[in-house]
Parts: sequence; structure tokens; C-alpha cells
Amino acid sequence: MSRWHESDIRDQSGRRVMVTGANSGLGLQTAMVLARHGATVLLACRDPARGQAALDRVRSEPGTDATLVQLDLADLSSVHKAADEVRAITGDRLDVLVNNAGVMASPPRRTTDGFELQIGTNHLGHAALTWLLAPALTPGARVVTVSSLAHRGGELDVDDLNFKRRRYKPGAAYSASKLANLLFTFELDRRARTAGRNVLAVAAHPGLTGTELVHNTVRMYLPDPLAKLASWGNKLISQGVAAGALPQLYAATATDVGSSEYFGPTGPGQIRGAPGRVTASAAAYDEHTARRLWERTAELTGVPPDPA
Repeated sequence: MSRWHESDIRDQSGRRVMVTGANSGLGLQTAMVLARHGATVLLACRDPARGQAALDRVRSEPGTDATLVQLDLADLSSVHKAADEVRAITGDRLDVLVNNAGVMASPPRRTTDGFELQIGTNHLGHAALTWLLAPALTPGARVVTVSSLAHRGGELDVDDLNFKRRRYKPGAAYSASKLANLLFTFELDRRARTAGRNVLAVAAHPGLTGTELVHNTVRMYLPDPLAKLASWGNKLISQGVAAGALPQLYAATATDVGSSEYFGPTGPGQIRGAPGRVTASAAAYDEHTARRLWERTAELTGVPPDPA
């Protein structure tokens, strides 16, 4: 595994894959690589124009098969509509769901449904989507949820996910949402096994990768000249998008992947390096918190959990 590269991906012909946030960065890279290897890829994007540009880019490679699905994870009505569309397009045969989209360290904002933007987009929207698509997951299907090194930087208050009682801190909210991604993944695995469902629930993180997400976050807080300087500095210490996408590509395609595993760069501090199995924080494996989050997520989204 230590030398694994996208060239090691087996033929994906016949597999149907959905990638959220596929208009740029890690999502677009993941969609392009999987389409290049024969998968039928559904690009789930919030912005129709940027989504179309991404679709055109994927389709520009010979023999690729891709479709655009509009999805705004910060709007549950859009999540429901997208799930219905995906089930219709695939005929209830989805082999891989890559929960990749995300927002990072945003100023105080609310989703359409009144959730804090980061927990609403990064966790609640993806959890609802996963549950709504569960009937379409084929035997052995994989749900790959993208977390972050930042999950180690904060705590998750299940009773105040939307920062109604606590002071809002952008970085802490992002860390909490990424911790929620891992708690959800591991709880999904436990519930699927209990229900006898043949589904692999796995997680991945890109280490420190120079994506558009980082650049957009910096621009929210710094004047343009300083934002450009900060983005340039980030590129010096981070790895490229092609390398950053390898852990989630491994999780989505490698034959030796087991449920509830976590993949990331294997270099010092998991910042960069070849993809491999990595360990999350102790908080990510807290089963009591995971159960409470699962139940609270169902309560907030109004989507019945699957498996129940």
C-alpha cells in the first residue's frame, strides 16, 4: 500500500459512483479518476454553472460516463430531491457514495433549515443523503466520508450542535463537523453489521492539501493581497490535489478495504505522503457519543435512519 497510486485502481466498469462537491478540488479529482477507470460517475454539485463546467471537464476524456446532479447540502429539500434523482438515474444501484463536499471555518451563517452552516453541510446534509440513498446501495457498496486532521482540534456538543447556547468559533465548529463525520461513519458501520447489511462504511482525509477550500476560507478573513500571500504559503507546505485525493480513492476502490477503516497520508503527522490506514482521535471512537449523534441527527433532519 505504501506505494499505491491511482494507476493501481482496478477497472471500475459497471460501478455507479456519486461524489458530492465534485465541481472542484478533491471532489473533481476523485470524479475524474474514477470516470477515467470506467465508473459511471454522478457529480453532485451545488452551483449549476460550476457543476456543468466540471461535467464538461470529466466528459472531455475519452470513454468517460458522467452525469450532473444538483445538490445543496445546506438545504434538506435539495438533499431529498437529489436522492430521488440519483435513485431514478441508477435504478437503485449505487456502488459507491463519496461524501466529499464541505465548507470550512465560515463566519456565523445558517443553512436553509436553520442549522449552523458547517455542521449542517458537512455532517447533517451528508447523513441525510446517506440515509436517503441507503435503499439504493448494492451489496458490498461503500460509503466513503471525508473527514480532516482538524477533527482532533475540537469537541462535539451533541446537545448544542448549532451553537445556540455557546459562543460560535469558526475553527471549533469546523473541527466539530469533521469529528461528526467520523462518529457517523463508525456508527453506520456498527448499525449495518447489526442489521446484516453488506455495506462498507469508511472514512478518509487528505492531510494538508492545497485545495480551493483553503483559499476560499482565507479570503473570508483577510484582504485580497494577504489572502493571496497566505494561499501561496499554504501551497509551499501542502501536497497537491492529486495526492490529497488518493486516500479517498483508495477507500473507494482498493480490494483490501474493510468497513470502519480510516485512510489518510502516512507521512509524519498524517500531513502528506502515500495513502494508508491511519488512526483517528479517541473521541472519534466514542460509541456513546456516536449513538447520541445518530439519534440527534435523525431528530434534526427528520430523515429516518437507515439502518434503523
